Amino acid sequence: MSIKQLSDEQIQSMSLEEKDRWWLENCYKGNMPQLTLRSALTGMLIGGILSVTNLYVGVKTGWTLGVGITSVVLAFAFFKILSKFGVGSEISILENNAMQSIATSAGYMTAPLVSSMAAYMVITGTMIPQYQTMVWISLLSLLGVFFAFPLKKRFINDEQLPFPEGRAAGVVMDNLHADDGGKDGMLKAKILVVGAALSAMIEFLRSEKLLDHLKMAKFRLPEYWDNFLYVVDNSSRNPFRGIVPKIMGTPIKDLSVRWDSSIVMMATGGLMGTKVGCSLLIGALFNYCFLVPWAISQGIIAKVGWKDINMWLLWGGVAMMTTSSLYSFFAKPEFILAAFKRRKGKKRKDILADIELPLWVSAVGIPATGILLLWLGKVWFNIEWWVTVVAIPLVFVFTLIAVTSTGLTAITPGGALGKLTQLTFAILKPGDMGTNIMTAGINGEVALNASNLLMDIKPGYMLGGKPRHQAIGHCLGIIAGALVSVPVFYILIQNDVSNITSESLPMPGAQIWIAVAKVLASGLKVLPQSTRVAVFLGGLAGILIEFFNRRARGKFPISAMGLGLSFVLKFSDCWAMAVGSLLFWALGKGLKGKSSVSSKIFVDNQETTCAGVIAGGSIMGIILIIIEQIVLK
Repeated sequence: MSIKQLSDEQIQSMSLEEKDRWWLENCYKGNMPQLTLRSALTGMLIGGILSVTNLYVGVKTGWTLGVGITSVVLAFAFFKILSKFGVGSEISILENNAMQSIATSAGYMTAPLVSSMAAYMVITGTMIPQYQTMVWISLLSLLGVFFAFPLKKRFINDEQLPFPEGRAAGVVMDNLHADDGGKDGMLKAKILVVGAALSAMIEFLRSEKLLDHLKMAKFRLPEYWDNFLYVVDNSSRNPFRGIVPKIMGTPIKDLSVRWDSSIVMMATGGLMGTKVGCSLLIGALFNYCFLVPWAISQGIIAKVGWKDINMWLLWGGVAMMTTSSLYSFFAKPEFILAAFKRRKGKKRKDILADIELPLWVSAVGIPATGILLLWLGKVWFNIEWWVTVVAIPLVFVFTLIAVTSTGLTAITPGGALGKLTQLTFAILKPGDMGTNIMTAGINGEVALNASNLLMDIKPGYMLGGKPRHQAIGHCLGIIAGALVSVPVFYILIQNDVSNITSESLPMPGAQIWIAVAKVLASGLKVLPQSTRVAVFLGGLAGILIEFFNRRARGKFPISAMGLGLSFVLKFSDCWAMAVGSLLFWALGKGLKGKSSVSSKIFVDNQETTCAGVIAGGSIMGIILIIIEQIVLK
C-alpha cells in the first residue's frame, strides 16, 4: 500500500470542497471495519495498561509520552498470532487506527494527575476524593473533544497540516499492513516484548523487600550500581570499607549522584535525542557537583535531604523553562496569527456530512460541559463561577494556538500556555493559589486533549477512515484511562498528600505548577535572597538559550528545557537519560548502513525498543510500589 496525498501546490490552490471530493475518491475506504467491538475492547485494554506506563514516567519526569505506535504494534501482533491459530482474523488497518485512537486517549489521561491535580492537593493540603478526580479530568478531556472537531475541518481537511507524530503513526500502520506477510510487524512485536520482559525482570530483581519476602535475596540486583561503596563489611577483603565519596563535605549519595540500575530512564533518554540528554547531564553536573554542595556548606540548605535540596534548587530551573518556552512561543507570531486566520471563500455544502462528527454535537457539548465544570468547580474546589465563565472562552483561544503549533511541529506548547493561564488567573483572582492552579488546569488540559485528538485523527484521514468513529473511540479511551490511571494514582500516594512530590514520587510537573502559583500569589519577595537570584539568572539564561537557538536555526547545542529540567530531577535520573540518549546515538553512528540484527533492533527500531523497555519497566515499577508500600508494609 502507499498513502496518497495532495501536493503543496494542490493544498494551496484547491478549494475545501475539491479537497474533500478528492479524499472521497482516492482515500476513503468506505465500510471497511473500523470501530468494531474488538478494536474498541483492545484499545481500551491496551490504553488502560499504557496509561500506567505514562503515569510512571510522569511521576518520575513530569512528561507524558505518546503510546500510539506502541499500541499499534501490540494490536497488530496479537491478532496476527490469533489468526495463525485459527482464532478470528487479522485486525484491519482501520480497526488498528481506531484502536490507537482509543489507546492514545487513555494514555494522555495521566497528564493532570501528575501536574495540576497533584499541585492543587499539595497547595491546599486537601486530598481530593478519587471519584471527583475521575469525573473532573474526564470532563476536561471530553471538552477537548468538543473543541477539536470544529477545528478538524480546517486544520486537517483544508490546510492539511502535517501533525508529524500522527503522520508517523499512519506510516507505521501502512507498513505493518502491507502485503509482505506482516514480517516487519512481527519483528517489531518481538522487539517490544523482549524489551519489556528484560526491563520488567530488572525491576523485579531490584526489589529488596519482595525478594527478601520470597527468600530470593541472593538474586537481588543493587538499586544503584555504586552501592558496593557503602556496604558495611568488617573484613579486610573489602578495599572500599569506610570510604564515602564526598563533595565539599557532603556524601555524594545524599546529593543523588548515583547510577540507577533500572533501564527505564535510559530508554526514555533514547527517545529524547542527544541535545536534550546532554543538556540534562551538563545541568546535573553543575547542580549536584557544585551548586548544591556549595549551598549546603554555606548553610543555605539547612537539611540534607532530597525534598529540601529540590525545593531550593527548582526555582532557577522553573524560571528557565518558563522564560524559554514563552520566548520560543512568542518569537513565532505566525503560529498565533495563523491560528486566527480563515481562508476566504463562499460557504459550501459539506459532502462529508454523513461521516464527520456533526457540528451540533460541539455546539451543544461545549456549553453543557462548561456549565457542569462551572458547577463542580464551585462545589468541589471553591472556584468562583465568574472565574470559570472567563476560563471557558479562553480555552478556545489557547486551543487554537496549541493545535496550530502541534499540527506544524508535533510540539504542544503546554508549558508556555500553562504559565500564561496561571498568570491570567493570578491577575483575575490574586492570592488564590488553588483557583490559579485549577482554572489554569482547565485551559491547559483541554488544549492538550484537543491537540492530541487531532493528532490521532490525522492517520485516520491519511488511511481513509471515518472521523466520527475516531471521535467515539477517543471518548472510549477517556473512560478507560480514567478507570485505570486514577485508582492506580491513589494507590501510589496512599491517600496521603505528603507523598506527593516525595523522593519516591517526585512529580516534577506538579512541582513546577506549585512554584509558579506561589510566586504569582505572593511575588518574589517571599523567596530567600539566593532563590531570587536563581530565578533572575535562570530566567535570563532561558531567554538567551532560546535566542541563540533561533539564531542558529535549532543547531545551538543546549536545550533550555533539558537544562531547566536538570534543576527539578535527581542526578541519577538525569544521568540515566543522558547515558541512554548518547548510547543510542553511538549505536546509530556505529551500526548505520549495516544489515545486522543489532542494527535492526537499535537503529531501525529504536523507538520500538525504547517503548518496550519503558512499558515493561514502568508497569513492573508500579506493581512493585503497590506491593512494597501496601502489601508488605
